[in-house]
Amino acid sequence: MPSRSFLQYLTITAKGLAMGAADVVPGVSGGTIAFIAGIYEELIETIHKLDLGFFKIWKKEGLKTAWATYNLNFLVALFSGVFISLLSLSKVIKWLLEEHPILVWSFFFGLVIASILYVGKQITNWNVKVVIGLLIAAAFAYFITLAKPIGSPDSSWFLLLAGFIAIIAMILPGISGAFILLLLGAYEMVIGILSDLSDGITRMDSELLISAIGRLLIFAIGAIVGLKVFSRALNYMFKNFKNITLAVLTGFMIGALNKIWPWKEVLEYRINHDGNEVPFLERSILPNSFEGNSQIVLALVFMVIGFLTIFLMERFAASKKDV
Repeated sequence: MPSRSFLQYLTITAKGLAMGAADVVPGVSGGTIAFIAGIYEELIETIHKLDLGFFKIWKKEGLKTAWATYNLNFLVALFSGVFISLLSLSKVIKWLLEEHPILVWSFFFGLVIASILYVGKQITNWNVKVVIGLLIAAAFAYFITLAKPIGSPDSSWFLLLAGFIAIIAMILPGISGAFILLLLGAYEMVIGILSDLSDGITRMDSELLISAIGRLLIFAIGAIVGLKVFSRALNYMFKNFKNITLAVLTGFMIGALNKIWPWKEVLEYRINHDGNEVPFLERSILPNSFEGNSQIVLALVFMVIGFLTIFLMERFAASKKDV
């Protein structure tokens, strides 16, 4: 693994900050940021290499050798940036979702539309199998958005499952882990946990901090297991069935657009872990049927901003590739 200076590791931490910011936002993939930043292949290779052999090398040759062999300086520098970014942005996102939900979801909607085009454009050979894969994935994702959530987002097993599935964003450029959490109905819950963790640290509130860390650890366990499972499966799929895999991912995003449509009608509420009543089951409606201010002009502006965010990122990645 490459030998780096302290300044180079700071640069990696800065790239981690960008990845963390992306992972908070549905529609922007941390994997895409890693790809643009030129660290994607090293990240995947380092994650693939992680195994219990670390302890064997530690026992025989010492911690320093084991640490260097598994490129852990790289992972620590990168994930420090990711973690700092997640903590700092989660409170902002939580506040925005509470105060300006239509505008936030409009921005996310624009991001995902652009992500659909970005991933779909990478399909090099359109044939019957590819089209069928896209349509089945789109229909499946759409019906998931209509279904009642499979469990309370506050339950431990649901949090474990969410971590297991959402970690896909670390492996795939183009699909967002936050988007997967949205599809599962767990996005606001995870943002809330990160916000609680940030509050616990800043307020020195041990009860809040311990509660947040406990829930975050459950999510992290699911993510670690998912990372090992998905990395192998997805590498195999990409090497052997790349176009169909991309088509399925594109179809998932198309079908799940219903989940982030800005204008919703609440059909059923639930009580969260704080004892507050929050939406549990919703359905998409037209802006003119929305009770209250639909903010349609501003919503369209934020959709365009979201779309351009991905578009400009893609252009930047393409220009780097041409250099």
